[in-house]
Amino acid sequence: MQKGKPVSLTSLSFGKDLNLTRKKTLAAMGTKIAKGPSAKAIDVYSGVLYQALDYQNLNTAAKKRAEKSIVIISALFGALKLTDSIPTYKLDMAKSLPKLGSLTALWKPVVTKALESIKTDLIIDCRSSTYQGVWTPELKKTVGIRVFTEKNGKRSVVTHMSKKTRGDVAKFLVMQSKIPKTAQELQKLVAKEFKCELVKPEGKKSWFLDVIVKN
Repeated sequence: MQKGKPVSLTSLSFGKDLNLTRKKTLAAMGTKIAKGPSAKAIDVYSGVLYQALDYQNLNTAAKKRAEKSIVIISALFGALKLTDSIPTYKLDMAKSLPKLGSLTALWKPVVTKALESIKTDLIIDCRSSTYQGVWTPELKKTVGIRVFTEKNGKRSVVTHMSKKTRGDVAKFLVMQSKIPKTAQELQKLVAKEFKCELVKPEGKKSWFLDVIVKN
């Protein structure tokens, strides 16, 4: 991984709404992280979803679509784009920090304000449950990606490999030249590569695209 200068908050996306809180979380984590070398977020994050996204091997057009359309929810920085330069760190949104308390409660109001400014027809939500509490996007234009296995007509929620499947779906989508603008268009597109079903919103729930994978 190429590493560079310490993080510069003024260079990060959504700085107007998030930098005040970022200063607090960085201070709570200590100078080792705040002054440590930084790299692009897509190079820093190495979890299963990011491995499946396989950003480094995308073609130029797909990389540009990913950089423009993907927002990362971060326990340390609130929200980021793939090319934002950040230090390596370990911090989970379910945790609390000294004097700051719950990270979910800390980030929710400011991340909500920051992301409300994004103008888009469709939001495809690949977040794990821990990070969903930070921001509730407009339900009627949000599609959550859920992953199931199916055996003898009975479906079971996938936990272990669900992140990989969501990463696979994200990779497939950024490789497409046509961007879906509705939940129905998304289902039609994803169905070319994955077995999936669209679930209509109910109550305070968004749309869901249920992806069915083999055991």
